[in-house]
Amino acid sequence: MPAETIALPPYFNIDPDRALAELGGPAGTGDLAAIARACARGRDDLVGRGLDPAGQRVLRPFSTWEITRYLIPVAPGHFRRVLRQNPDLPQGRSETEGGAKWFTLDEVLRLRAHFAAEGSRARPYRPYRPEGLPAKMVAVANFKGGVGKTSTAAHLAMSAALDGYRVLVIDLDSQGSMTSIFGGRVADEWQTVFPLLARHHAAHLQAENRARIARGDDPLPLDETLSEALSLRAADLVQRTHWPNIDLIGAQLNLYWSEFQIPVWRMQARSWKLWDALGAMLAEDGILDAYDIVFLDTPPALGYLTINGLAAADILLVPLGASFLEFDSTGRFFDMLHATFSSIEEGENMAARALGRDGLSFEWDAVRAIVTRYDAGQQAEMAALMQAWLGRTLSPHRQDFTALIGQAGEQVNGIYEADYRDFNRETYVRGRETFDETYAAFKRLLVGIWRRDELARGNHDPVPAGRV
Repeated sequence: MPAETIALPPYFNIDPDRALAELGGPAGTGDLAAIARACARGRDDLVGRGLDPAGQRVLRPFSTWEITRYLIPVAPGHFRRVLRQNPDLPQGRSETEGGAKWFTLDEVLRLRAHFAAEGSRARPYRPYRPEGLPAKMVAVANFKGGVGKTSTAAHLAMSAALDGYRVLVIDLDSQGSMTSIFGGRVADEWQTVFPLLARHHAAHLQAENRARIARGDDPLPLDETLSEALSLRAADLVQRTHWPNIDLIGAQLNLYWSEFQIPVWRMQARSWKLWDALGAMLAEDGILDAYDIVFLDTPPALGYLTINGLAAADILLVPLGASFLEFDSTGRFFDMLHATFSSIEEGENMAARALGRDGLSFEWDAVRAIVTRYDAGQQAEMAALMQAWLGRTLSPHRQDFTALIGQAGEQVNGIYEADYRDFNRETYVRGRETFDETYAAFKRLLVGIWRRDELARGNHDPVPAGRV
């Protein structure tokens, strides 16, 4: 009886000559440039698939079904009656005779404003936003890549925009993934946050030079970079996106230069508070009055850009997967955050005590971890253990991974940019549901924080009905 033939694993019997023939020649720096150019061509092609004939990203329209289910809380029949009774309102467009009506998001925002002004006061047509309080800045951070950091930040920004908030997205990651999602075009570091950081340092040098001159000392020089930065404001860096109520300050590879330049500036002026640069400039330039929410997408590393984002933020969100390695890495991330910010506090407060000044204390309105790309069939036990260990710090909502998420990513779109007609409607509803829940958990944080701020300011009036 012949012996049974068992196929060997593919790593046995590799022929050296065949392997050599498949290998190709050694790679030099020129090959790296060629690979980069190929990736750039591919990126432009992929992004271009979502462009209009003029080369601009276009946000898809929204149907009556979507509007009345997700955006404006009214029954479809009542929605159509209001349109018939108000011909000056946007009426939408049908792609077929008698077909469903479709509206741009600009038109949806106009319709929401009408319902808020004329509809029931008990309906939540507009989201809660106390008057007279600044925008909230939200940093999404983790130094482990692949945890859904940029995706989470982008979808929260889109959710907030659909909810009616004015949103600014700031990309602090030189990889520029967030910039690509929103169709940003960034030529160099002068269209990123870099000039804001440079301006903060330049202003510090100017103040120090005034003191030096008063003492009879020679002033410190301001180089061409710092002089140019003094003429720029945050509004000069803001780009409009294909979302009518989302703006962007983008990023590109040259932004990484900041990680080398900031310590040089710090050596030039040891008293410069480098961690204050971004937050101070955004506040000084009126950004916190122009928007409701500012999302900061940070690099997957605890460098100077991340420190600036975290120091500026009111809310810190940390995405992670429900696995041992991601949980362990995230724990080390929090440990590094503590070491970094407590070290800054210690150094600053030592000097403050010597001068009789108030000390420095970093504080965030809320810090939350979020489980992303969750598979209930495989990760339920680990997620439950993480919840027990982290308690309130871990959001009880897990952001599921669905087919819709994967397909939207392949098309360089966010979930909310995907047309539900390209999917089974059940798949769309289920895929959207997990991001709606993620936004709901975030919005509860936001609303609670704003309400706490209101009460601290002395406003104890009840929240108007319909503003949640």
